[in-house]
Amino acid sequence: MLERYLNQSELSRRAVVAAGAATALEATALGTATSAQAATQAVGGLKVGVGKAVFTPAASLLPLDSFTAVHDDLNVRVLLVESGSRRIALAVLDLTSISAEAIALMRQAVTAATGIAAANIMVTVTHCFSAPHVQASTSSAGAAAYVQNIVAATKTAVADAVKGLQDAQVGYGSGKSDVNVNRNVLTADGYWLGVNEQLPSDKGVYVARFDDLDGNPIAVLANYNVQSCVMQDSVMADGTLPITADLAGAAVAHVEAQYPGAVGFWLVGACGDQFPAYRAKRYTIDKDKGWTYGVDLHDAGFALLTVQGERLGNEIVRVARGITKYESGKGVVVRLVTDDITTTQVEGAQPGGPTKTATFTPTGTAQVPIWVFQVGRGVFAGVEPELSTTTANAIRENSSFSSTFVMSMFEGGAKNMPDKWNFDHLTYESLDGFYIKGTAEKAAARIDRIIKSLN
Repeated sequence: MLERYLNQSELSRRAVVAAGAATALEATALGTATSAQAATQAVGGLKVGVGKAVFTPAASLLPLDSFTAVHDDLNVRVLLVESGSRRIALAVLDLTSISAEAIALMRQAVTAATGIAAANIMVTVTHCFSAPHVQASTSSAGAAAYVQNIVAATKTAVADAVKGLQDAQVGYGSGKSDVNVNRNVLTADGYWLGVNEQLPSDKGVYVARFDDLDGNPIAVLANYNVQSCVMQDSVMADGTLPITADLAGAAVAHVEAQYPGAVGFWLVGACGDQFPAYRAKRYTIDKDKGWTYGVDLHDAGFALLTVQGERLGNEIVRVARGITKYESGKGVVVRLVTDDITTTQVEGAQPGGPTKTATFTPTGTAQVPIWVFQVGRGVFAGVEPELSTTTANAIRENSSFSSTFVMSMFEGGAKNMPDKWNFDHLTYESLDGFYIKGTAEKAAARIDRIIKSLN
């Protein structure tokens, strides 16, 4: 596998995983020979460092990807977790997605500052729809400058994380917040986007808190199932389309305001079928099941963003404050397992509107990378594609860990990985997916197998 990737002319997102897997210890706990990369159990005490830096494009770069103004900043946040000789890094960016090129450059920056191997550096995004997409540097001068912004911010954030690395303890908790809603709505022409209170929507808020040994917060990680799209496509009264970190940014900003000096991390969960309940530009449906899109609140939409972000942020803080059981020292197991499943990639109908019929044409074999990161009694499982609520629930319900975080949008993100229900009902998630029916269930089963191997 390693040779196959080394022969490619351009670094791909999966190449990093494969290269790390080929040089790592054999993952015998999984019961079969795989390409998985697994970190050994740490022998030293738990240490944690964090950093945060802005990469918002300057006014001189606008318009960029149709965005013409800035409402609030975009940030990259870096978490370093060390135990013994093992260091693992997590970078989270306020973006919809991120290119393989930018990820590779970020990894180079993190490795240079920390010595962490590329295979032990996780990169994910908040799936914020009010940030410019990251295009190839060769596409335009603006795109190249944007990529350099991201790399420079990563260098700053990781430098701060290294400088602040200190003995730490970790605790976990969970709560609930009624901010998300299932977005699959039955119209006269089939399922489409909107607000559906009757279909599944996990309201769980899952929180990890890293403190110093005196009990002062260093980092607060929050996992919630929703797309950050309150302000998606909403144009202001003056005609500008503003950049904003949206719901994830507002929730994390609230947390950071309550814990000065700590860094908040948004870990997006099953976002493939979940909208914020209130959006500035929204879908509506009438009594005859006719749908429309385009009712825009313009500037007033930011009030919806503020109150929903505050609501989520309040619950994250409430849960964080209620955590009383912590782990520290040499007894905290820290390890990262990367693996993948093989499936079939498909091409379906372009999701321009609801439909009652669709053909999914196989186009070749695809690999779906999987990450499972353990810190003590908590485990973080992530994939590239957007997951559905049913898939995330299955992973969490089968987990033997008391705290299980399920995440979409690793490695810059990918299109949807719909479960059986979404395929059967031809939802937007299925029409916008890349994988054959059954892939989501296969990925969940593999994650379950990996998690069981960690005990």
